[in-house]
Amino acid sequence: MRHRHSTPFEMCEIKYHIKLPIFIARQWIRHRTANVNEYSARYSIMDKEFYVPSKENLAAQSTNNRQGRGELINGKQADNILKILKEDAERNYEHYEEMLNEKYDGSIIDEKKKGLARELARMNLTLNSYTQWYWKTDLLNLLNFLSLRADSHAQYEIREYADVMMSTVKKWVPITYDAFVDYRVGGMELSAKGKIVIQKMIKGEKCDIESSGLSKREWNELMDSFGFKQHLA
Repeated sequence: MRHRHSTPFEMCEIKYHIKLPIFIARQWIRHRTANVNEYSARYSIMDKEFYVPSKENLAAQSTNNRQGRGELINGKQADNILKILKEDAERNYEHYEEMLNEKYDGSIIDEKKKGLARELARMNLTLNSYTQWYWKTDLLNLLNFLSLRADSHAQYEIREYADVMMSTVKKWVPITYDAFVDYRVGGMELSAKGKIVIQKMIKGEKCDIESSGLSKREWNELMDSFGFKQHLA
C-alpha cells in the first residue's frame, strides 16, 4: 500500500448485492471498474419503494461547490419538499401500475385493457425508486471507490453505503484495511508547490499565498489538511 504496488490487491475479488436509489446508482456506475448485473425493469416490475431523505439531510445548493450541499433547509419549506418527494413518487408509481395494467403483486387491474410494455412504462418512475444489482470488483478498485465515496466530501447517500462497505473490508482483509486507513484514508497527497510551502513553514520561513503559486482553494485545502490557521475567507 505504501509503495503503491497494486497487483496483490487485484488478486482478491468480492461481490456485493446492493439495493439503492436509482439516482445513487447512476452516480455509482461512474466507477467503471466492476462487473455489474442490475435488476431489469424490462423483465420485472419495480419495487414500490422510494428513498426520501430525512429532514437533517435536506440542504440548499452550496454557494462554492457546484456538486455539494450548503445550509440546511428547515421549517415549512422542508416539510413541503418532503411532501412533494413522497407525493410525486407515489403518484408516478400509481401511473406506472396503471400503464402496465398490473399491480406489483402480479394482479391485473382491468381484464379488458392491454398493459404497456414494461420497458416503456418504467420511464415514468422517479429517480428515488430503488433498484438492485450485483457489483463484483477486485480489492484494488474497491479501495479506489472507497477512497472517494467514504470521504467526507462525498454525497451523504452514497457515503452511507461506502461506510458499510468499509466495515466489510475490515472483516475480510484486516491487514489491508489497516494499511488503507493509514496510507490512503488518513494520509494525503501534496502537490510540488504545496510541498514547498510546508517545507518553508517547517523551517520558519515566511510563506504566503502570493508567493506560493497556489490558488485560494488550494491554499485553504492545504492549511485545513495540516490544521494551520492561515485560512483565507
